[in-house]
Amino acid sequence: MQKLDESLFARVTALSRQSPRLRQNYNLHQDYSEPCQRLLNALQPGTYVRPHRHLNPPRPECFIALRGRMAVVLFNDHGEIKEVVEFAPAGPVHGLDVPAGSWHALVALEPDSLFFECKPGPYEPLSDKDWAPWAPAEGGAAAKHYQLELEKAVLAHRAK
Repeated sequence: MQKLDESLFARVTALSRQSPRLRQNYNLHQDYSEPCQRLLNALQPGTYVRPHRHLNPPRPECFIALRGRMAVVLFNDHGEIKEVVEFAPAGPVHGLDVPAGSWHALVALEPDSLFFECKPGPYEPLSDKDWAPWAPAEGGAAAKHYQLELEKAVLAHRAK
């Protein structure tokens, strides 16, 4: 049995602060072949989670906020933003269930943001995600610029 306690949360968020990618996951499942993949994801502001979907095979994802504040950005097939949903432990939205095949990205809105993620397995690293062809690959100036645009879109949504 694994305890999901403050000590674990602090350890995972500290690792995310030290990571060049400004994020860190912590797997609760024992191996990638398990039918239910359960993990903690820690995000720091500025991390770039490239828009993607899980289509082959179609897999939904469920996110539950544990610390901080984050947003999920949903896109149409052309890369236009369809919806922005903020989620945080204090709500009003505490989590999201992202339908299989939906283009999405995550944005950290506060330091040390952390969420629980659950999705069907097994996890196949080479085919788990379809990367959005209209979004830059991770690394480099184009990705940083795109991340800043996502953050602006989330802030604009917040102002409404």
